[in-house]
Amino acid sequence: MNLIYNSEQYSVVEFGADNGLEALRSGGFEITDKPGRREIFIAGSLAEAFRENMEELMASKPHVEEFDAFLAGYEEVMLQPVIMH
Repeated sequence: MNLIYNSEQYSVVEFGADNGLEALRSGGFEITDKPGRREIFIAGSLAEAFRENMEELMASKPHVEEFDAFLAGYEEVMLQPVIMH
């Protein structure tokens, strides 16, 4: 598990590949919308596409606002509420 992005709006945690679990064969990402208190975990082909898009964005050395705008594209599928234990 590796925190790869953290702003006031979002955080992104990357989970490494796990050959023992088909869903995590290529790793996964947890994206959290902090103010909205919701998150999504993506794996498989969606995680691969996310990684590619993120690498392209990072190559342009984006500002926080640009990276947050990229992550905002995932808000409509963030259905899991963040619950403190």
